[in-house]
Amino acid sequence: MQIKNSIFVKSSTKNSECPPDNLPEFAFIGRSNVGKSSLINMLLQRKDIAKTSGTPGKTRLINHFLINEQWHLVDLPGYGYAKVSKSDRTSFMKMIYDYFESRPNMVNAFVLVDARHAPQKSDIEFMTWLGEHGIPFSVIMTKLDKLSSSELQKNKNVYHKKMAEVWEPLPPFFYTSSSAKTGREEVLQYMDYCLKLYAEGQ
Repeated sequence: MQIKNSIFVKSSTKNSECPPDNLPEFAFIGRSNVGKSSLINMLLQRKDIAKTSGTPGKTRLINHFLINEQWHLVDLPGYGYAKVSKSDRTSFMKMIYDYFESRPNMVNAFVLVDARHAPQKSDIEFMTWLGEHGIPFSVIMTKLDKLSSSELQKNKNVYHKKMAEVWEPLPPFFYTSSSAKTGREEVLQYMDYCLKLYAEGQ
């Protein structure tokens, strides 16, 4: 897949404010500070279309971007950020769950996890919720440049083993580094594959 153009469409505080559901869309979500904005910028080859910040929890809205005038990339709020109030966390999760339950055009959710860490409870719980609701998702491990190859392989094995307790088969996994631009083609190829399947089903 070639990214020819990308345009910010709008930010929404709730699902009812999102653009019409007449175009397929891919959602990107993960724990705060997982590198989501940097990954989106790397995929789209834009420096700042998704706003990056040193402060976790920057994304607090549902952000839609129109790609190639054909589909939407959706940047969702992060979860698991301890420094926001409990009510804010509850509000974010309601926004996220409402989005996934109300967007029939959502082709695939990319759940981002930090490759440096063992499986986090909030990640496993969220992916379990997706599975229970029949929502297709894939896992993107980020920040590969922060690990040695042996450390990465060890963490891959730990993650796969943990998820194999619940999933059979495992969801697709992708391995990325925004700074090294690793994994871009693999993610885009998978998105292209998903779009073709979506078109065939319409």
